[in-house]
Amino acid sequence: MTQRVKLIYPDQLVTVPVIAQLARDFDVLANIRRAAVDAGTGWIICELEGEAKARQDAVAWLVSLGVEVDNLGDVVES
Repeated sequence: MTQRVKLIYPDQLVTVPVIAQLARDFDVLANIRRAAVDAGTGWIICELEGEAKARQDAVAWLVSLGVEVDNLGDVVES
């Protein structure tokens, strides 16, 4: 299953490879669909693909880092 989310980064995380670490540590793939990042702020709309538990754990980890996670819903491919 795939879940679409918007990730809003605090300024101290803009240069941290959060997406790479998420993929490595939680076995969740992040397909970046749209993003805007500059020196002090950043947001990414991405689709998280993986098992439901892995996605839940990944989102909880992002929140614990200070990333704001807005759930945009499940993605259904036709």
